[in-house]
Amino acid sequence: MDIYLPVAEMSVNLFLLLGIGGGVGFLSGVFGVGGGFLMTPMLLFIGIPATVAVGTQALQILSSSISGVLAQMRRGAVDRRMGLVLVAGGFMGSGLGILLFHLLQRLGQIDSAISLSYVLLLGIVGTLMLVEGLGTFLRGRRGGPARKSRLHQHFWLHGLPFKLRFPKSRLYISVGVPVVVGMAVGVLSAIMGVGGGFIMIPAMIYLIGMPTGVVVGTSLFQVCFVAALTAFLHATTNQTVDIILGLILTAGGVVGAQFGAQFGARLRGEQVRLLLACLVLLVALKLGYDLIVTPADPYSLAS
Repeated sequence: MDIYLPVAEMSVNLFLLLGIGGGVGFLSGVFGVGGGFLMTPMLLFIGIPATVAVGTQALQILSSSISGVLAQMRRGAVDRRMGLVLVAGGFMGSGLGILLFHLLQRLGQIDSAISLSYVLLLGIVGTLMLVEGLGTFLRGRRGGPARKSRLHQHFWLHGLPFKLRFPKSRLYISVGVPVVVGMAVGVLSAIMGVGGGFIMIPAMIYLIGMPTGVVVGTSLFQVCFVAALTAFLHATTNQTVDIILGLILTAGGVVGAQFGAQFGARLRGEQVRLLLACLVLLVALKLGYDLIVTPADPYSLAS
């Protein structure tokens, strides 16, 4: 059963879109990511134009993240104060990202920029997470319990002024650190159509120093607000939001996120990081392969 997508100007199988939305929603609930780093490549793989995939993806991220964060809030796994600081930075980053997106679109380089950004960022982040996750896992297997360490490592970032206490995360750090992290994720959200969880979660753990137990829920909290703003800006500035596509992906994503949150609660922190790292690297490898392989159907860019 095919359905016509007016902004994308093409017909796609309805059940294929529902399946993609449900699968990505499930992973969103498990890993605390908006799912955009998977959804946008999948939409590209089935032929959705890159600009429409990025713009519309914000709607699916918003719906699945709301569903996921509600489940996390019921478990008491959301640091609201930290989340609001991250949201403030995310709003600033989203505005900047929309301007960059519009500029690249006018220059005709947006498709290449999106694909290259995915390959580079996912490859780097996935590799770092895999190395750290494997180290933690192997130490636990060889020596019983994993090696204990301090709650978090202190860097020069933690000595910056304007400190604020975050009781839920047991932190007393400068608000500048989470604001900058939020800004970076906001830029990525606007340009790449991602919730930014694959960047946000490692940054929250290793830079900010948050406990793993509240990272997933707090990440989803921030993603909800930033995705809403990004979708609005794409719709009004670039006209690349396909409501029909967004609603179909949303329907599948809401259901999948609930099951994912229940499954993710059964995993230990190091298992979550290790599985997420493998998933990120698989997506990066697929996108990288598509960039260098000769297309099966060559085409021309005629004016």
